[in-house]
Amino acid sequence: MPGPGPHMIYAMGTGLGLMGLSNGRFSPHHCLTYAVNAFFGPDIGSFSEWLSSTLGLAEPLGSALADLIHHPFYFVLLLGFPLSLLYSSASRLALQKGFLDSIYGVALTRRQCLMLISAGSLSHFFLDHLFEENGHSSTYTWILSTGWWSSRAPVNSDAVIVVGLLCVCLIFGFIYINRVGSSRTIRLQYSQSVKLILIIASLYCLWCASQIYLLKPRRAAVGEEADLGVLLFLFLYFFTPHCLCIASMHSKDYHDSVEQLPL
Repeated sequence: MPGPGPHMIYAMGTGLGLMGLSNGRFSPHHCLTYAVNAFFGPDIGSFSEWLSSTLGLAEPLGSALADLIHHPFYFVLLLGFPLSLLYSSASRLALQKGFLDSIYGVALTRRQCLMLISAGSLSHFFLDHLFEENGHSSTYTWILSTGWWSSRAPVNSDAVIVVGLLCVCLIFGFIYINRVGSSRTIRLQYSQSVKLILIIASLYCLWCASQIYLLKPRRAAVGEEADLGVLLFLFLYFFTPHCLCIASMHSKDYHDSVEQLPL
């Protein structure tokens, strides 16, 4: 599986992009917290397993802890709250001592830290599921199982019609929402575009699932493509952590509504 470098570079690179696009609302404190959790977060258990085996102390406990914590959801459920307390305190201390700039002059709250911990955990497994166990992880194997590999995939006319119709609705629906001369605000256009994508993606997944799991024998949903597995994987491990990062940003009027910490 990927080591510290890929995990932290992927997360920190994403964080830097959000810092630039948000004009500092996603601060260096956000970026560092997200990057640290993208690597060390779920791997705390692996570190404890290595430490216990090295010291020869409670090896079964260390191994059980590693298996329990190295999970995209159990890690957040078990350690999310205590780590959010730790990171918010560290953010406040780093700001007061002048170790790390916040641009807006405010430290991270526990709520922001919890969202960044969750985002880091999901981003960690975005890489792990793709590049561990010699490409034979259970998640990656399931993704491929939603495709058609037993023989040459048949091209079913109903699949062409359904998939083509959904893609056309997505393209022209987006154009309609963002058309020239529309009286909608940017925020309204954004929210309506997101709803459009979610509706089309849900219908697309329902079509694929019905062909794979409801019909006997199963049919090729979209030729040989593993679209159901890919869409669900991207939703959970790519879009969700980035949405959590965006939700953790400071509000635009933070510098007016919150008293800045003395530096």
